[in-house]
Amino acid sequence: MSFGVRLKVWSEFACFSRPEMKVERVSYDVITPSAARGVIEAIYWKPQMRWVIDRLHVLRPIRFTSIRRNEVGTKIPATTAARAMKSGKGDLGLYIEAERQQRAGLILRDVAYVIEAHFDLLGGDDNEAKHLDQFNRRARDGQCFRRPYLGLREHAADFELMEPGQLLPSPDESLLGERALGWMLHDIEYAKGENYRMRRPIGPRFFHATMRDGVIHVPPIGSAEVRA
Repeated sequence: MSFGVRLKVWSEFACFSRPEMKVERVSYDVITPSAARGVIEAIYWKPQMRWVIDRLHVLRPIRFTSIRRNEVGTKIPATTAARAMKSGKGDLGLYIEAERQQRAGLILRDVAYVIEAHFDLLGGDDNEAKHLDQFNRRARDGQCFRRPYLGLREHAADFELMEPGQLLPSPDESLLGERALGWMLHDIEYAKGENYRMRRPIGPRFFHATMRDGVIHVPPIGSAEVRA
């Protein structure tokens, strides 16, 4: 893992929605590998590289809270937006009360994690050290392409680069021991042998997550532990 990185992220709230919950949002107990990858990619990503999550460190106690959110059940049609852009005016609001929905959610509060990840190059003649240096520099300076978030965009996350040799924060005492977290979303798997710029998604993959002393080891997406 010569080109691995470690990133600490934290936020006041987080919601990593379980796909089996159809209407109400219910969060997993901890961050998912796909959400962790999204945080990493918000800081640095290129089309010819793929970030792979190796381990997830949970630092704070797992606590839930309930909220209610106002959402809309439809989108403004693309044709309406294009027409407004062309003419310079148009009605881009959603004013139908029936389209507004209030949904309950069970989300996490006061969370902090350390993400351990590495990247694979999918093609080209790029230098791995160059990408590693750019990620470390951007993370060290607090730079990002977009603000990282934990599950939902309103749950913006702060982040800090863990330097090589720096000791990891100790997990909360409540996280010590072994805890089975059940089946968890791993990530979306993509077809192999295709142009890395136009990869075709195959579908979601899941794995049986187990946390030991606050650490979750994430198996490779192509391993026998990961299933459709």
